[in-house]
Amino acid sequence: MRKAFVMLSVLVALVSSFALVNPDYQSPIVAVVEACAPAVVKVEAVKTVTSPYFDPFIEEFFRRWFGYSPFGGTQRATSIGSGFIFDKEGYILTNEHVVGGASEITVTLLDGSSYKAEYIGGDSELDIAVLKISAQRELPTVPFGDSDRVKIGEWVIAIGNPLGFQHTVTIGVVSATGRRIPKPDGSGYYTNLIQTDAAINPGNSGGPLLNIHGQVIGINTAIINPQQAVNLGFAIPINTVKRFINQLVETGKTQKAYLGVRITTVTNELAKALGLKVNKGALIVQVLEGSPADKAGLKDNDVVVKFDGVDVSSDAELVSLIHSHVPGDIVEIVVNRNGKEIKFVVTLGAASDEQAPSSISAKEFVGLIVDEITPADRETYSIPTSVNGVIVRQNKGSLGLQVGDVIDQVAVSGQRYTIRSLSDWNQAVEKVKKGDFVAIFAVRKNARLVFSFTY
Repeated sequence: MRKAFVMLSVLVALVSSFALVNPDYQSPIVAVVEACAPAVVKVEAVKTVTSPYFDPFIEEFFRRWFGYSPFGGTQRATSIGSGFIFDKEGYILTNEHVVGGASEITVTLLDGSSYKAEYIGGDSELDIAVLKISAQRELPTVPFGDSDRVKIGEWVIAIGNPLGFQHTVTIGVVSATGRRIPKPDGSGYYTNLIQTDAAINPGNSGGPLLNIHGQVIGINTAIINPQQAVNLGFAIPINTVKRFINQLVETGKTQKAYLGVRITTVTNELAKALGLKVNKGALIVQVLEGSPADKAGLKDNDVVVKFDGVDVSSDAELVSLIHSHVPGDIVEIVVNRNGKEIKFVVTLGAASDEQAPSSISAKEFVGLIVDEITPADRETYSIPTSVNGVIVRQNKGSLGLQVGDVIDQVAVSGQRYTIRSLSDWNQAVEKVKKGDFVAIFAVRKNARLVFSFTY
């Protein structure tokens, strides 16, 4: 017995000799999470989606015996994302791809309280949206930081709802800044992103990327396919978002900057053909007269290689960078002109200053919603001034027309109509009757296209 007691005393002495290292230490990340997590919300958005048809025989079986088909038609689906309260009045920031087109939006706070959210406005190109909830209490908020001061290697914390696991916290560092990646739908690029190795998964979209001071420096928005790579997440810089918040809160829409150029991507073949001194960038095909670019001194055949400190390698990237600013912003543009790099300071304008909106409403036809061409459209879609017509804003039908295509002719049973304005478009489509053969002629990237059908 005495021997056992002695052995126990020795063990206690040994254990006590291994004192805790940093016994009073608490990670600063704990303090950030405690301060910021209450303002992070889970976002559930109910949308109506069209599912692909599975098999005609199976579909007919379900319709005959169960009264519906689970494989085709429209169905309700719920997408899950994240967001954060940035104003005590209940305004919430999230991604447009999380809530865009939703018929019902619900947000849930850390304490379990849920609210129906109102969609205030959003922008699909920037992938940002503002929601609002009404609560009979003071709501927690998170402050904005300065993403322009972010340094590679500094600690960052992501809070969100990956795969529905509410208020999951991950940490990492800023891996890089100024990144660009293509959007999943092929509509352009996310530009000037913050890259992080903090784990970001589906459901994190719209949540905050925080610095060690508990300030939002970015909105988590994209990941690389886990089958291709891991620990590659991307966030929209909060300084980009801050430029548009007031617009979204006040009007529900964004007004983006306008440079006033037609551009195309520099390729090796183009560089050799034109004798350019660089093999990447955005070639200015045309400077629009009286535009901000014209006033600043940019010229045809200049190659834009840097925009506001970010390297430019394609026309789509330059357009995305321009559209990340608001009218009146002052930016520095670096061009290569005959082998020499020249810097220009440009005050960006607004397309609305160049052309007043039309007072005529366009008639929707076979799912096509069209509009007058604006100077910003010519810049965004590289439409020459020699091409006139109406531009496709939306295609809800089955024709192969895309947003940005210019319709310049409509043929109805052998009769051709030249389209130069919304008035021309309305007059042409009004003449179409059931059974008519219709052809729509369009221009896309300087290519002529025709789409024909029986109405």
